[in-house]
Amino acid sequence: MNRIFFYFYSFVFIVIYFLALPFLLLFSFKSKYKDSLPARFFLWKNPPLKPHGIWFHSCSFGEAKAIKPLVDKLPRALLRMSSTTHTGYDAILDYTQESRYLPFESLLFFWLKPQKVLLVMEAEFWYLLFVLAQKRGAKTLLINARMSERSYPKYLRMGWLYRHIFKHIDEVYAQTVLDKERLESLGAKNVVVTGNIKLSTLPKVSKTLVKPSGLVVCAASTHEGEEKVILDAFFELKKEHAEAKLIVVPRHPERFDKVASMIETFSKEVNLSWHRYSKNECLEDDIVLIDALGELVNIYSISDIVILGGAFEPIGGHNAAEAAQFGCKILSGKHYFNQVDIFGAIEGIAIVEASSLSRRLLQHGLLKPTRLKYRTDISLIVKSLEDVL
Repeated sequence: MNRIFFYFYSFVFIVIYFLALPFLLLFSFKSKYKDSLPARFFLWKNPPLKPHGIWFHSCSFGEAKAIKPLVDKLPRALLRMSSTTHTGYDAILDYTQESRYLPFESLLFFWLKPQKVLLVMEAEFWYLLFVLAQKRGAKTLLINARMSERSYPKYLRMGWLYRHIFKHIDEVYAQTVLDKERLESLGAKNVVVTGNIKLSTLPKVSKTLVKPSGLVVCAASTHEGEEKVILDAFFELKKEHAEAKLIVVPRHPERFDKVASMIETFSKEVNLSWHRYSKNECLEDDIVLIDALGELVNIYSISDIVILGGAFEPIGGHNAAEAAQFGCKILSGKHYFNQVDIFGAIEGIAIVEASSLSRRLLQHGLLKPTRLKYRTDISLIVKSLEDVL
């Protein structure tokens, strides 16, 4: 039965690939995809990874940064990296030049080389990735695995597929006990709860910034629909605290220009000063747009209040621990379903409705500085890797 499913799945995705080719070619000319699509679907400048290494696959910028505690414990010569997003790819290049965009599944048949271990982050459930890596000698691990309450029913409806996938995953390291139970119901085996590896070692300041005068509010990892709410709330705060500063850090770099245009229009309407960080690294204007990657932790280190994006819209939230390590006061929306375990490890986060953000920001004196209650131990994952080396 496994062999029949393997051939059927492979055939279906080969058909999908050829049907999608005209659209892929079209989208390849868009600036957002000009690097990732040619690499992933046409293997343009995307040669196979060197064989017999330790291969990490992570999707996003945040996931790629989160594996650093594991990466730091391994020989650099053995590191192999892949990602599916532009920001993720930029992040893994910091670890090794043996970094690639992960090809579309049907192309893995002749792209994928034998590796010692494959470690896949969180919820990247690519059937052929696990099957082919395992068949070619790799020990397969799913690390930092999660299954949110919001996504779990969708996975259950496709349970037949995930049972086939988990047959080819040797070990699973889950974030919480509830994640473990949900993963096991989908066929996962050898599941161990280790906590979220994003809490094992947090990113440190890479550049010391001069804190601007006044109350510093950081709008962190914001998404579509969130900046307008935050700008309106900040303007109300500005009426009572004229010295307050707002630093806006959008989550995705392809939105930098759009957010800049929004801030420019808003600033003209309410007579506030603003600038883009890429043009001027001074932080003394009323509003500063951080249109550069890798600066968020540096901004956290000088922030009094953090309005954490990704949760005022149903995105799933972002890693609050990076701000909590500095004791920032944190305001978050209610849609943090992908970060429940991290939020549970932090004392003092205020959860607010978007409609109440202005009021809660004005009451910032009542907010508590946040603190981390515990960290995660990744020694079990490290031991599993050492057993293979």
